[in-house]
This record gives sequence, C-alpha cells and structure tokens, in this order.
Amino acid sequence: MKLEDLGYNNNFERFRAEQKLDDFEIGRISSEHRERYIVITQKGEFEAEITGNLRYTARNREDFPAVGDWVVLVTYDSNFAIIHKILPRFSVIKRQAVGSFGDIQIIAANIDYAFLMQSIDRDFNINRLERYLTVCNSSNITPIIVLTKTDLVSEKHISEIINSIKLRVKKVLVLTLSNETKHGYETLKKTIKKGKTYGMLGSSGVGKSTLLNNLYGRDIMKTGATSQSSNRGQHVSSHRELIVLKNGGILVDTPGMREIGITDSKTGIETTFNEITSLSKKCKFKDCSHTTEIGCLVLKALEEGDLDINFYENYLKLEREKAHFEATVEKKRKADKELGKMMKIHKKMRNRNKY
Repeated sequence: MKLEDLGYNNNFERFRAEQKLDDFEIGRISSEHRERYIVITQKGEFEAEITGNLRYTARNREDFPAVGDWVVLVTYDSNFAIIHKILPRFSVIKRQAVGSFGDIQIIAANIDYAFLMQSIDRDFNINRLERYLTVCNSSNITPIIVLTKTDLVSEKHISEIINSIKLRVKKVLVLTLSNETKHGYETLKKTIKKGKTYGMLGSSGVGKSTLLNNLYGRDIMKTGATSQSSNRGQHVSSHRELIVLKNGGILVDTPGMREIGITDSKTGIETTFNEITSLSKKCKFKDCSHTTEIGCLVLKALEEGDLDINFYENYLKLEREKAHFEATVEKKRKADKELGKMMKIHKKMRNRNKY
C-alpha cells in the first residue's frame, strides 16, 4: 500500500524533508491500545511504542500519538516499531478528558470530513448536533450530517427532522440512510473520496460500526443487537480504529459518545452560531454577554422572533462550558507553576544540606 492511499500528502513530505527525517520510515496510526499502537506503513502493519524521550518530553495527552496521526518510526523484522516523532496535525477531533478536569482527549487526528451520526427515531437531538458541529468547526473539519434508521420512521417524520435541522444549521450536507434496507448508501458512497479521511461522531447505537462494516463489505467491527424496547443498537466498540475502504476512502470508527465536552473552541462556536456572531458585532457593548445588556441586538432578535430561542440557549450553554474549561485550564496551569517552584526550592535546599 502506498502512503498516498493512507492520506499522505506534500505538506507532510515537505515537513519530513525540512526536519531531515529521510532516514526514518513513515506510517499512520490505525489504532491505539493503552499506549501501544498499530501503525500502517508501506511494508505493512507494525505494533509500535514511543521512544522514552517522546514520553519524557510530553507535556500532556495531546503530545502522544493518536489514531490518524502520521509518525516517523524505525521498524524491525519482528513486526515491531519504535515511534520517534509525530508529524504536525492539520486537524484534530478532541474533547474534554472524562474525569480529568482541564485535560484534553484526542479522538482522532488529520480528519478531512466528519460524519455526524444520529438516529432519526429516538436518539435525535439537535443541541447535540450543534455540539458536534462546534467540534468540527474549531478544527476546520468539514461536517456531514448523517441521519440513520430511516426504516423505523415515516417519510413525513424524516422531512420534519430535516426541516428542523435546516432552520438552525446552514450550509451543511444532510444525508439519510438505513443500515437495514441500505437506502441512502449510494448517495453516501459518492461523498467518500479516495485518500480523504472521514471520522464518525455519534452516540452508542446509532449504527457507526454497522455502517463501516457495510461500506467495507464484511464484518470488521463488532456490533450489538438492537434492543426491542428502545430500538437502540447496543454498540460494543471500545476503541478508535482507522480502516481503508475498498473505494479508497479512509474511515475512523470511534466509541459512542453521547456527550463531547467543549474545549478551547472560540472559532468553533462562532462558526456554528454564525447568526448570533453576526448580530453580536453590532451590539452596543463590545463585551456584550447577550443576556441582560441594553442595546444587545441578539436579545432584540429574540424579542422580535427572528432568532430561535433553543438555538440561543444552546449557544449560551456552550459558551459557559468553554469559559469553565478555560478557567479550569488556567487554574491547573497556576497550580503546576507553583508546584514547579516548590520542587525547585526543595532541590536547592537539599543540595545546600549536602555541604
């Protein structure tokens, strides 16, 4: 397999030449299992670990390899490799790390497009859809909305859902499909381009792994049976994995994520809620919070019925979440700085006591 078939391009090759990395091999992370990686190269697949230096110099989880990353490595005959460096990412899907305030978890790197998947029957939630859009817009990833399980609802219901999306989400492609009847598959396949990488974001059970299996042509990802009581699939994927499809597209399956915590997504929020962003530029006060201020054009648009109240409330929710995350990061940064000072003083005192 050629590197270009995995999404390698001139920008990565230019960086490799500038950094004088010609003596190393190039590969792409296809899966991660507790800091052990599977890397695809022109020679084949290798199980890999990072160097001690890369581990030591890592400031946080963002400095470790993630699925979709391009890396330079040294391979060995035993199908084992050592990763020495991560090539610069052009995009990242990330969220707040679960149970670790102020930290970021990378879901996948170097993603061109993202399928934002929701079941059209019981799982559909437009607020969550705007959350996914914000994550994509913060990293210049092109979003594509995919509504699944169309075989479970009427054509009228499908039209109503699509119309509700178009009222709040502008200029984003919306596709519908059924994993059971395969309706909508041909249209979806036409959107997948050779050498481009597609991430999938959605809750458990919306059909991500089933979609991947159907596109690939055989079962390569486990799926759970649909619950008779809820019509929700029981998704059993527990890790991220990169798969090269037969048509040349590259698909990344991810575990189900009902919530994806917003991080430093100022640009993402501004793009997703562009209607509010445009109005805010004409508010009386530059630092207008759009909640109580006199001369706020956002509030005026709400009063006159020109702005959807649910759209507005979701915007405020994500803004508060972003502000809380930024404050947490700043608090953690200060704590780490104080700890560093204490360690330095302790080391100085210990060296003084030796003499």
